[in-house]
Amino acid sequence: MAEWCALADVAVRALPGRAFVSAGAGSADHAAFHRDVLRWQAGFRAQAGDTWALHFDDAARFAAALYGAWHAGKTVVLPGDALAGTQARLRTQVDGFAGDWQQSDLPLPEQTTDADALALPLDVDATRLIVFTSGSTGEPVAIEKRLRQLDAEVHALESALGDGLEGVAVHGTVSHQHIYGLLFRVLWPLAAGRAIVPRAFFPEDLLAAMEGRDAVLVASPAHLKRLPAQLSWASLHGRLRAVFSSGGALPADAAHDTARLLGVPPTEILGSTETGGIAWRRWNTEQPAWTPLPGVDWRVQDGVLEVHSPHLAEAAWWRSQDRAEPDDAGGFRLLGRADRIVKVEERRVSLDALERQIQAHPSVKEARVLLLGGARSALAAVVAMADGVPVPADAAARRRLSQALSRHLAGSQDAVTRPRRWRFVASLPSNAQGKVTETALTALFRPERPEAHWTLREADRAQAELLLDASLAVFDGHFAQAAVLPGVAQLDWAVQLARDVFAMPPRFLRMEALKFQRVARPGDLIRLEIEWRADRSTLVFRYTSVHGPHASGRVVFADDE
Repeated sequence: MAEWCALADVAVRALPGRAFVSAGAGSADHAAFHRDVLRWQAGFRAQAGDTWALHFDDAARFAAALYGAWHAGKTVVLPGDALAGTQARLRTQVDGFAGDWQQSDLPLPEQTTDADALALPLDVDATRLIVFTSGSTGEPVAIEKRLRQLDAEVHALESALGDGLEGVAVHGTVSHQHIYGLLFRVLWPLAAGRAIVPRAFFPEDLLAAMEGRDAVLVASPAHLKRLPAQLSWASLHGRLRAVFSSGGALPADAAHDTARLLGVPPTEILGSTETGGIAWRRWNTEQPAWTPLPGVDWRVQDGVLEVHSPHLAEAAWWRSQDRAEPDDAGGFRLLGRADRIVKVEERRVSLDALERQIQAHPSVKEARVLLLGGARSALAAVVAMADGVPVPADAAARRRLSQALSRHLAGSQDAVTRPRRWRFVASLPSNAQGKVTETALTALFRPERPEAHWTLREADRAQAELLLDASLAVFDGHFAQAAVLPGVAQLDWAVQLARDVFAMPPRFLRMEALKFQRVARPGDLIRLEIEWRADRSTLVFRYTSVHGPHASGRVVFADDE
């Protein structure tokens, strides 16, 4: 069993033989981590400015860069993505960008021989990290974390959940660029001496990735709900030691399906970017209660949960928006959100209650209701279909289902308090952390891109069908005489969808052999074929339909210099 190491001491000296990264032939021990931290520390010390934004696809490279920056006295900003818009937004807030950015100021430092550079532990109060919420509106809000808070949290996680996890490799489907992935895929493994798996996997890739070594899976509700049931998950039984879930509520049926498929009941973590971890529950009973993490105090005031913990920035009690009640064993149960009451034409409507009523229909697996703004506010519902129930394929079928659901609600809701707009999907949209945000839900009512129905997903090629609905916002304003799918949208969709399935370099280099042969219009069902040629860092794409070829071309990418 590896010795516990406080986060302030993780990179102070090399610990040969201690686990660091599990990546097949690229596996390495803590001594390699220490060498890489020295390189990054030297690189950051040579740069002006105190605040740096880090983004890495590789969790192990990220870990070394994070500690290199901290030991160089830098404050680290941790955005959720490395998109050009994100980088532009951050330019006035940071002094530089390190890692996998389109324009990186410090992509990879040179080797250093300063083996004594890391002599002192980090100052737990002076060492700071800026992370961003991905709350219900989707608008990022900066939250400062000090190393003292992060260290207290990983220690609490180890005390409550660390038994039986010796010698595992820590896999994940969530990004380490958000607080949950950061804690569970990077900081906790570093402190406990467990091996970090550098890349995040799609659920379809997990089975192959976890072969050969005992493992832990760090996932989200969205990913656990989509585990392909046809895969041979039984081969992991006995070797998969724990499954963690956070970032949103894990439905009971998904939790029990996960336990059946993976052979271990998932452990769910309650918390937020602002609060850190609050409580946990393990789905080895029908509906488990929440148990507070060590060091976390809680109380229910006016029916609402309040917490006090070392994971918070301030010593005061923090009031949540979760309604709660104590159970009879020292924990608590959540009763829904206290802040999901909206007014529609002066009528108060509980979105939670409305969602529960919609979900009671046999055709529905999940539902989210939101209030759309505009000249006249209207309730809208996004419905994920129950297992075995197909998504309505045309306007007539969608209208019949929305009418059936409206009749289903008529016994408890009048016309004003029933959704006026409906969207039907196979699963609710989620971000990189598996959260269903209001931004993503709203986009379904004016989507920029159709949902991709994948007919093939392999390591180097894939195929998807895209139905061009007339409501797509991309059709607005581009051509005055007729609605035509713009060529720039076709290129953008090909790259976006390719990044969903292939591990591609971050930097766009050039386009080659770009051809637009036939216009695509609303109502067309187009087929996208993409191929990733890793030896040339080239994406090849082609759009076709029953009308013939629409567009094709090649896009060349490059690693950051």
